[in-house]
Amino acid sequence: MPVCPACLEPPQAPEAEFLCAVCGTPFSSSFPLDERGRCRLCRAGANAFDAVCAAGFYEGRLRDLIHLFKYGGVETLAEPLGRMAMLAYPRRERVDLVVPMPMHWWRRWRRGFNQAGLLAREVGKRTGLPVMPVVRRSRRTSPQAGLSRKARRQNVRGAFRVRRPDAVQGKRVLLVDDVFTTGSTANACARALKDAGAAWVGVLVLARVDRRPPADRPEPGAIGFASSSSGVAVCA
Repeated sequence: MPVCPACLEPPQAPEAEFLCAVCGTPFSSSFPLDERGRCRLCRAGANAFDAVCAAGFYEGRLRDLIHLFKYGGVETLAEPLGRMAMLAYPRRERVDLVVPMPMHWWRRWRRGFNQAGLLAREVGKRTGLPVMPVVRRSRRTSPQAGLSRKARRQNVRGAFRVRRPDAVQGKRVLLVDDVFTTGSTANACARALKDAGAAWVGVLVLARVDRRPPADRPEPGAIGFASSSSGVAVCA
């Protein structure tokens, strides 16, 4: 399915007056943040990752592109979407290796590819960093869509295992995925990496879900594909 050049323009970077300094969650006011700019989960140590970087919000044109890539099987979108992901690359941080978010073998067999793996490969090409799929899903989990935050965390708890702890010991790891919703999956994977000895784990995603009330969100960008009707990004 061809995609028009206008639809491949860089997404608008996530915008919010108040962002958690660790996970980058947008808020409508400063009330949920402490004096160091951390949300409740981050200041309680509930999140194992050290930063979350997103190229845009999961809405409008970017959401449609991700759906076309992920569910439509248009693997050629990996290159332009990888280019978009690089808008949010944490250039102020030293990164030693790139790790794709793993997919359970059954789900990968059904889909035919791991979208996070393709994105991680593009990031590796552009940074010269090694891409190492050292984490695997040790068990199949239920789909996260429709679950509460608590249920999401319980669903993926203990679902990841690092196959080569020696590869991440003392390393600064960039975990790559397509969408960040509540952070439960990224947190569980980051926890496994930290338990294996990773010194730092950042999360790089194409898009994050904006969970603020609709009235507090910016207008999404225009959408549309050539064959259907259907900045600098924030890194906390």
